[in-house]
Amino acid sequence: MARKETDHPDYHMIKVVMTNGTEYMTRSTYGKEGDTLNLDIDPNTHPAWTGGQQQLLDRGGRLSRFNSKFGNLGLGKK
Repeated sequence: MARKETDHPDYHMIKVVMTNGTEYMTRSTYGKEGDTLNLDIDPNTHPAWTGGQQQLLDRGGRLSRFNSKFGNLGLGKK
């Protein structure tokens, strides 16, 4: 059975604009040829990629119970 032309999405060049204004060209199925994708979050600034500070919330004492059980292993905050 031959494949239909519509089986594959249109793969074309777009411009990606990072949050700091940096731009680059890449191939994508986003939009149409020549469109611009403006990122709200990017790997240069988001804490998930930059290793930023993360705070653990102790709801219902779960973190405290974990630390009392396993705190001597150096896994949690004391």
